[in-house]
Amino acid sequence: MKNITITETIGKSNEKSPKVSSKIILKTPKGTRDYNAVEMYLAMNKISNIKRYHIARVYRRDNPAITRGRYREFYQCDFDIAGQYDPMVPDAECIHLTHQILTRLDLGHFTIKVNHRKVLDGVFASCGVSTEKFRTICSAVDKLDKMTWEEVKKEMVEEKGLDESMADKIGEYVKMNGREDLILRLQKDTALSKSKVAQEGLADLSLLFEYIKCLNCDSNVVFDMSLARGLDYYTGVIYEAILTENHSPDGTVGSVVGGGRYDNLVGMFDPKNKTVPCVGVSFGIERLFAIQERKQKANEGKIRSSYTQVMVASPCKGMLQDRLRLLSLLHSKKICAETSYKNNPKLLNQLQYAEENQIPLVILVGESEIKEGVIKIRVTETREEVTVKKEEMVDEIRKRLKQLSNT
Repeated sequence: MKNITITETIGKSNEKSPKVSSKIILKTPKGTRDYNAVEMYLAMNKISNIKRYHIARVYRRDNPAITRGRYREFYQCDFDIAGQYDPMVPDAECIHLTHQILTRLDLGHFTIKVNHRKVLDGVFASCGVSTEKFRTICSAVDKLDKMTWEEVKKEMVEEKGLDESMADKIGEYVKMNGREDLILRLQKDTALSKSKVAQEGLADLSLLFEYIKCLNCDSNVVFDMSLARGLDYYTGVIYEAILTENHSPDGTVGSVVGGGRYDNLVGMFDPKNKTVPCVGVSFGIERLFAIQERKQKANEGKIRSSYTQVMVASPCKGMLQDRLRLLSLLHSKKICAETSYKNNPKLLNQLQYAEENQIPLVILVGESEIKEGVIKIRVTETREEVTVKKEEMVDEIRKRLKQLSNT
């Protein structure tokens, strides 16, 4: 086991122990790299371009909350892009990746919140906050997903020494959320229109929304001014994904994905302070498992154990070759399908197999269907059946699968 501990460089940590860090302790098995270790790797090896992912154990200073999926030692999946590229293109890919993974995990509806550190800094400056208090006020704003505004305001005023009138002004901004409409509104805002740094951040966000629309992943993305992500090293766009469905009455498990742009972190480990722009995203694997377990309990322990989307079945004997042809067709269209290995399986056994393995759709083909050039599609859960032409089968299956994934 190889230990790399970052203490005084990031945050306020001053103990060189694998139990303490403001973000993540870099305790890695030999041959692997953790979140901040990759930045050290880039700096030490003079690498200025890389695109990579990994899954490994990471550590943080925190009070564990096991029921909420919050652990001190936990597995995390990281994806990072480093290099000089045009603005917001790698950032859009990170959001696209987040959207793809959460969609495929099928854990329920989710929201990807985005904000920009320059917008936050512009807000703080416009509200009269001194530069040295930006980060401490930012860390207070970051608690708005767990605390009410009144509680956060009290912390700003009583603990961080902020003037109450400044806190009230900040409150007006951090309660805002929207999409491109909010970006346009803030670009015309009387105070923020005078802030160069805020306008730069808003221009970035406007471009980001253009790109994620092209990637068809904008429907779940919200510009949320309360998103702050209290870590010091973020320099640009920040984002966080939360599930908006609870699978238990005791509440959510918090964010499941977080990330953003950190252009200065590599330079902190480079002897010549060479800057390598970076953007990345992290997936909390334990949290995702905790949500999956909740979902399983909510479904009374029933959870899909198979990736199969379609069961190819027949009520007639001697239809194996026809079933195999349909199976091949579905596979060629990238639809996960299977059929019984028996030549003459009983229909009841085929339907029970689909129910037991929670295969959402069954297609039924018999002699009459072959003659008429049609296929029956059966929804396993409701037992609803619809007959379609064979050439329309694939489109109908995809439509049904999409409908089922949204319910």
